[in-house]
Amino acid sequence: MHIHVKKLHENAKLPVYASPHSAGADLCSVAEYDVPAGATVFVHTGIAIELPADTVGLIYARSGLACKQDLAPANKVGVIDSDYRGEIIVALHNHGSETRKVCAGDRIAQLVVTPYYTGEFSFTDELSSTVRGEGGFGSTGNR
Repeated sequence: MHIHVKKLHENAKLPVYASPHSAGADLCSVAEYDVPAGATVFVHTGIAIELPADTVGLIYARSGLACKQDLAPANKVGVIDSDYRGEIIVALHNHGSETRKVCAGDRIAQLVVTPYYTGEFSFTDELSSTVRGEGGFGSTGNR
């Protein structure tokens, strides 16, 4: 699938897949940021994208950055709707105890493009029964 990308900043980079079977394309920072411990910083990518209809762009953490540098998207998973045309900005949160630096060109998150379904919601008095029923929050066991 072809995705148009608009360059909004001179340092912007196209999203790039790290390997032929990567599900997520790396998003890069266009500037340098200090991310203090416990803080969230809006990191600009300098790009806007035109996703095909009936797809969504999901922004996930890069595992190495999250595990080694304590930096991950503040909202856990960002959602880019197919009709959004603004800049992709990642709210990067520092879960650690020391300030981290993001440099221009650093890979800060990954973008997964996937199809989605929309539902038609309506109220009802009854739902179909299942073996699980209303059990939640660990009700199916510990392991």
